Amino acid sequence: MQTIIAFLFVLGVLVFVHELGHFLAARRLGVRVLTFSLGFGPKLLKTRRGDTEYCSSAIPLGGYVKMAGENPDDPRTGQPDEFLSRTKWERFQILIMGPVMNIVLAVVVMAVVLAQGTEVPVYEQEPPVVGVVTPGSRAEAAGIRPGDRILSVAGDAVETWEDLFVAVGTRANRDVTVNFVRDGQTRSVMVRPEAEGRFEVGRIGVMPDVNPIISQVIPGDPADRAGVEGGDIVLAVNGVRMATRDQLIEAISRNGGREIGLTIQRGERQLEFRATPEQQGDRGMLGVYVREPTRTVNPGALEAIQMSIEKNVEFSGLIFRTLGGLFVGETSPRQLMGPVAIAQLSGESAEAGWIALFTLMASISLNLGLLNLLPIPVLDGGHILIMAVEGVARRDFSMAVKEKMLLAGFVLLMALMVTVIYNDLTRISWIEQLMPWRN
Repeated sequence: MQTIIAFLFVLGVLVFVHELGHFLAARRLGVRVLTFSLGFGPKLLKTRRGDTEYCSSAIPLGGYVKMAGENPDDPRTGQPDEFLSRTKWERFQILIMGPVMNIVLAVVVMAVVLAQGTEVPVYEQEPPVVGVVTPGSRAEAAGIRPGDRILSVAGDAVETWEDLFVAVGTRANRDVTVNFVRDGQTRSVMVRPEAEGRFEVGRIGVMPDVNPIISQVIPGDPADRAGVEGGDIVLAVNGVRMATRDQLIEAISRNGGREIGLTIQRGERQLEFRATPEQQGDRGMLGVYVREPTRTVNPGALEAIQMSIEKNVEFSGLIFRTLGGLFVGETSPRQLMGPVAIAQLSGESAEAGWIALFTLMASISLNLGLLNLLPIPVLDGGHILIMAVEGVARRDFSMAVKEKMLLAGFVLLMALMVTVIYNDLTRISWIEQLMPWRN
């Protein structure tokens, strides 16, 4: 139930803000709005104020604003309050305001989140000098070693660890050239990032020179009985170097019921402990809370807005890079998410708290705003493109031509929808088991 409520909340806010942009722009320019709907299909709740009917419809996967004289086949009187009676510049303003409102929402929500203060990994903005190479990883097979300073991935320069994770993460199961410096000499190797997790993010198995920290030990649990304390730095599990929180959690999870060796740094001393994670469900639990070395960022209001803008510009670049990678076959379609995956993430974020949920909302809002600007007929960007081409040609296209363009856009969107829904379903284990070609 929490997942459904969180999903409807996130989607409802994003759709409302998007359609509100169209609505306000239309009203400002004197265009009559007939319907403002959240959702599609049969109308469940409705009320009328002036010329506009406000309603909530049965299918909550979107919404729409219906304007007078919006389509060439709508009944028209030629009055100035009809959409097609306005100039192309005025229609452009109405169309663009939906995506703009989503982008503005992303900036505002992210600024609110950042203003609460945040913990960021200490290594995130540091140069990607390899501290750990995971045994058996693609990086080890390619000959990458600790101390190597990675310069670029597939021709994209990487200045920080964050850059490296993005460059590798979007290229799962694709051969890429990795350039790095060792002993003052530049070298190149070919690496094929391995797809990890339900979203198949690319990983090559290199990590910074850091270690996860035990933030809290649960009294009476295996770690407490073994003598582990809060503040301990975990250097290794069974002799394997630990560099990240996720790596440590995975090492504990897969050893439920089996004794493991923990190498701990406590102050100036290096200690060895033996503990047996308890099997709970499908994972082992040691009874510890783990964090990575972080630094605290507490920006003021103006600084939070500036940071939000910078983050959204950075995320926008990643979105366009991902889209470009899809067209050239560099990025896997498996990284696309549909409504089911968004619902899952909404539920998980809601469990983690409002900050996680609002961070997800900001990310999806930015995606929605930018994707709606793509020059695909049916989307806002497609309508803008058609108007722009008509403006250059100095004539309007015939209805038959526009119908063909809209049909092409519809087919493309349906193909995309089928892809993302298929991806979503394969991320649900019991459904994937019903797909013999996935087993």
